[in-house]
Amino acid sequence: MKILLAGPRGFCAGVNMAIETLETAIRLYGTPVYVYHEIVHNKHVVDRFIREGAIFVDAVEDVPEGAVLLFSAHGVAPEVRRVSAERRLQAIDATCPLVTKVHLEAIKYAKAGYRIVLIGHEGHDEVIGTMGQAPEAFVLVDSTEEVDALSFGPDDMLAYLTQTTLSVDDASRIIHRLKERFPQIVGPPKDDICYATQNRQEAVRILSEGADIVLVLGSQNSSNSQRLAELARDSGIRAFLIDGANEIDPAWFTGSETVVITAGASAPESVVQDCVSWLQARYDAEVEERTIRQEEVYFPLPKELRAAATAAQLPMA
Repeated sequence: MKILLAGPRGFCAGVNMAIETLETAIRLYGTPVYVYHEIVHNKHVVDRFIREGAIFVDAVEDVPEGAVLLFSAHGVAPEVRRVSAERRLQAIDATCPLVTKVHLEAIKYAKAGYRIVLIGHEGHDEVIGTMGQAPEAFVLVDSTEEVDALSFGPDDMLAYLTQTTLSVDDASRIIHRLKERFPQIVGPPKDDICYATQNRQEAVRILSEGADIVLVLGSQNSSNSQRLAELARDSGIRAFLIDGANEIDPAWFTGSETVVITAGASAPESVVQDCVSWLQARYDAEVEERTIRQEEVYFPLPKELRAAATAAQLPMA
């Protein structure tokens, strides 16, 4: 068996920033630190922080007045910030800057009077936060069929935005159809799909060409991880989205396959290495790193947390 370790894989800059933010908040304020929704969509990361004293909530009202509340990497609606302020919560914003970019675009278009078509998956935390920036302005689509069902006319002022973790190919098809139906539609000057999502998809697309199986490390509620598995399947390759080595089924292998292993942007490298070790132990697998692109993006901690850590003379993580 041959293992091709896809690069880049795993944590992106936004996930690194969110995790470091929560680590620093726990060191600075002690526990519990409350987190609005999962800090990132990964079971291993969430379970680790639960053990360390973080409490994840789906409603701000579940947080005691005056407590520390961290907003996850996926971003939140202004209403969440308003209720947090009413409850005198010490809010720390760990929203990924690339999601914040989409929020600012939404606010700009809404103020200018545009109706905004958001390309994304209903119910995803990021989509909820983005649409919350201007609820009356948005309509959500996730397929060309839904674009065809839109009832806008040629005189409507329209703009489009995208969830940052979509399939690049799917988003491109939907944008193309929007422009066909509504030639007047405008979009952001720079692609909303994040660099890490695009890079991981590119690596899977290239490496799958010579592979028999693709293993994607990531949780089922991770949109970018789901897209990686779908991308491989669209190429006719068997692909499995798993949280860790304990979910590997020996029936998937004969021992002579070429296996690509990658990880979604919220999956820790430790789970990747566990899977490599599992395959090496059973199939004496040979491992080869294949890096398609280098990533050097870094996002600093939220300003309010950096200031508090400096005042407390707390060494940064």
